[in-house]
Amino acid sequence: MTTFLSGGTGTPKVIDGARDVLDGFNVVVNTGDDVEIAGNLVCPDIDTVLYTLSDRIDRDRWWGVEDDTYATHEALTGEGVRTERVEAARELGEGRAFSGDGEFMLIGDRDRATHILRSSALDEGETLTEATERVADRLGVPEDERVLPATDDRVATYVETDEGEMAFQVWWVARDGEPEPRGVEFRGTDDAEATAEVRDALGEEVVIGPSNPVTSLGPVLGVDGVREALRGTHVVAVSPFVGGEVVSGPAARLMESVGLPPSSRGVYEAYSDFLDVLVVDGEEVEADCRVVETDTSLETREDAVRLTERVVGL
Repeated sequence: MTTFLSGGTGTPKVIDGARDVLDGFNVVVNTGDDVEIAGNLVCPDIDTVLYTLSDRIDRDRWWGVEDDTYATHEALTGEGVRTERVEAARELGEGRAFSGDGEFMLIGDRDRATHILRSSALDEGETLTEATERVADRLGVPEDERVLPATDDRVATYVETDEGEMAFQVWWVARDGEPEPRGVEFRGTDDAEATAEVRDALGEEVVIGPSNPVTSLGPVLGVDGVREALRGTHVVAVSPFVGGEVVSGPAARLMESVGLPPSSRGVYEAYSDFLDVLVVDGEEVEADCRVVETDTSLETREDAVRLTERVVGL
């Protein structure tokens, strides 16, 4: 059974196509972007995968629920958007828990129900893995398409900027990525451990989709046991760069901020200790692994099916 490592919006597009190609798979997902808003835990990358696999994803934005309503959000932001921090009830780390009064993230009403259900499960003593399974079951995600948080421990992504340190969601969503990034820090990864479910999943062939290698995959790879497991299996990674340009998101800027070339070569350097095959589109990359050039565009679901078939063949 194939295992995907996922974060952001790139890999979920591939996973969407994988449903037509594979008879079941695992998805190990980034949790470094998680934030608490109005007392509820929001896990953006996990939710994007859950909504994709339950056919609820907004395919125009690749986050949130299709045709969602925003009555609660509009009521909360009547006086404008704010980023006031509150004490984290779930020990997320400084700067990752925020008041619901003027919430800075656009949260739909049905999307909010997911966050409430997850937070209720955590409050009842479940782990994040168990809570994710509960939400997946409620949404109707097939049992053979398992969604696994990379860890049940708290990890946090912070971006160093010209204006100081910011939690990733504050930098990217509230500030629209405007303060120039000067570095990225993953906190908690030194003490975080991969769950038993993740360790089992990483015993299979692994596909890393075209997600940001810094903030989407960095918190996953930093968890104890993940890189070690990847060195012992076959790993194919799809570069998020097409013709030398990143398709969407802040990958290029963040890669530069941590000293990686903003290109498929930089993707290889991020994964070089475990990577077997790098899939690129329109670039020549020198690497100590196999490099395969193919069309990696993901404008349609048919593109995703075609790319999945190519990657699985590798």
